[in-house]
Amino acid sequence: MTIMKRILYVIVLIFIYISIYPFTKNQSLHVEKRIKGTKIIATPVPGSTSNITLYQVVHVVDGDTIQVDINGSKETIRLIGVDTPEVVDPRKPVQCFGREASNKTKEILIGKKVRLESDPTQSNRDKYQRPLRYVFLEDGTLFNKLLIEQGYAHEYTYQSNSYRYQLEFKTAEKDARENKRGLWAEDICLK
Repeated sequence: MTIMKRILYVIVLIFIYISIYPFTKNQSLHVEKRIKGTKIIATPVPGSTSNITLYQVVHVVDGDTIQVDINGSKETIRLIGVDTPEVVDPRKPVQCFGREASNKTKEILIGKKVRLESDPTQSNRDKYQRPLRYVFLEDGTLFNKLLIEQGYAHEYTYQSNSYRYQLEFKTAEKDARENKRGLWAEDICLK
């Protein structure tokens, strides 16, 4: 090999190393960000360059509405595609199975960290200015669907606007009804 070829070979190797090294380094480390003095640590998803941000659930309003801590502020989140019986609407009496649905949401979410996901097919906020989101548990479970599967909620399509997980939610409700889980159990709301 001539000297020119060796030099060119070394330059190419150096170029490849420099262009690959920062990417590999970022993938193996936690990424730290400071926003308004709050330290947020996010771990890259394997095989992905995006970060997952988790938020702590600080309060459950009712079965389909929660509050999370976003950078030190409480944000009230309305779950997409889900409707649970009412317990806090001042215009309505507490509905059958409402307390159970609210308690189940508290049991699963209070104090836990969740991932929030918006849906481009839906408005960003509802008429009460609450962000509309899917809520994922740390293990990846879609909480909205879990509520329906266990019979604590029914599938809810707002103004006939289809949404990302609509078919899954409708299938989950059908299964809960057929298997008489939760609010679909026989005689549960006969009082």
